[in-house]
Amino acid sequence: MTPEDPEETQPLLEPPGGSAPRGRRVFLAAFAAALGPLSFGFALGYSSPAIPSLQRAAPPTPRLDDEAASWFGAIVTLGAAAGGVLGGWLVDRAGRKLSLLLCSVPFVTGFAVITAAQDVWMLLGGRLLTGLACGVASLVAPVYISEIAYPAVRGLLGSCVQLMVVIGILLAYLAGWVLEWRWLAVLGCVPPSLMLLLMCFMPETPRFLLTQHRRQEAMAALQFLCGSEQGWEEPPTGAEQGFHLALLWQPGIYKPFVIGVSLMAFQQLSGVNAIMFYAQTIFEEAKFKDSSLASIIVGVIQVLFTAVAALIMDRAGRRLLLALSGVVMVFSMSAFGAYFKLTQGSPGNSSHVALSAPVSTEPVDANVGLAWLTVGSMCLFIAGFAMGWGPIPWLLMSEIFPLHVKGIATGVCVLTNWLMAFLVTKEFSSLMEVLRPYGAFWLASAFCIFSVLFTLFCVPETKGKTLEQITAHFEGR
Repeated sequence: MTPEDPEETQPLLEPPGGSAPRGRRVFLAAFAAALGPLSFGFALGYSSPAIPSLQRAAPPTPRLDDEAASWFGAIVTLGAAAGGVLGGWLVDRAGRKLSLLLCSVPFVTGFAVITAAQDVWMLLGGRLLTGLACGVASLVAPVYISEIAYPAVRGLLGSCVQLMVVIGILLAYLAGWVLEWRWLAVLGCVPPSLMLLLMCFMPETPRFLLTQHRRQEAMAALQFLCGSEQGWEEPPTGAEQGFHLALLWQPGIYKPFVIGVSLMAFQQLSGVNAIMFYAQTIFEEAKFKDSSLASIIVGVIQVLFTAVAALIMDRAGRRLLLALSGVVMVFSMSAFGAYFKLTQGSPGNSSHVALSAPVSTEPVDANVGLAWLTVGSMCLFIAGFAMGWGPIPWLLMSEIFPLHVKGIATGVCVLTNWLMAFLVTKEFSSLMEVLRPYGAFWLASAFCIFSVLFTLFCVPETKGKTLEQITAHFEGR
């Protein structure tokens, strides 16, 4: 398939005259697919309430030491990186629907292994399996939703992927209040099982079916999703399929490829994982006695502002929200750096004494006041991230690639995201030893500045465009 193929330049799912379909079942199908990201969010959030109880466990219950606890949290990202590669292969060969059905298996199996765990290796094995499923779901769900949605609601439905992730994280935090780690793992089996059930009744995406020359099935899928297949124009489909290295020389391939990979890298380099890592400590220094409540406050902020982003995505546009989100993150990260600079080594900051400079003469009350200021900065950062750099990289990843390279290209993007997440999570403490805590957060602020510049000069607006119009934009037509 070449850039001149009609398949990549004409809308596969756009009715004549530009009128948009209004089928309600497209929302049901999007919800069914978004249960994958909900499962993915629950798997990410599971470690927060589970690790403390596993560290206190007495034999014969498996017990985590500090090193094992670190791997219990981080191994999910390694599994997800592998899942991104697997998902990129599956999504083009098995299809979008079957890939979602298949990813429910490692979700349920992983949580079942954790539930039955008799030693640390079973715990880590279960986490690795759930991580593998996270990687597949984080790739396939955005692709499925973007291909069934019409332009007027694609931003809304695409942003619901990240919304379901943060709802899953919040659900794990809330359930962790009342359930111990085994029963929490049992609860983790519910969302993927529900996804498996619902997706059995959902269609494959019409775009994928047309690329497989299955026109009759594509029209049936359109009938299900939109209530009618009349008036739809179907362009001829190209014969050549697959990805070849020579395609990277074509503007329609390398431009979205660079944008997609860069967005994923900037998302992790923004410092969001560092903020989440220090959330509990910051709340404690502001005299919050219940660290679980602090985690839930963070989760609620994520859910609220991701929901706001989803509601305004198709009106405000992707570029504007990305740029504003980046600016908010710059100021928030700069404030964090200033906080650590002013409080390093003080009596009220014993959590970071190993990384501190000479003891400060600041009174403890002053540090409490600074801690309250940084609580505000942290909440502002989380809100800013949730409004833009949380959902939009995943949304754009599903929009900008041509159909014939979508599998491999989105696979590389997901691999980049999860590898960066692993590196940032594991190495941030070492970075703080080298640059001091304030230097590490100011470095993250600098990356946020670069992300704003990258958005303004390199990222195109996709609001209101069909996927084929976006592809034509990159090819210069």
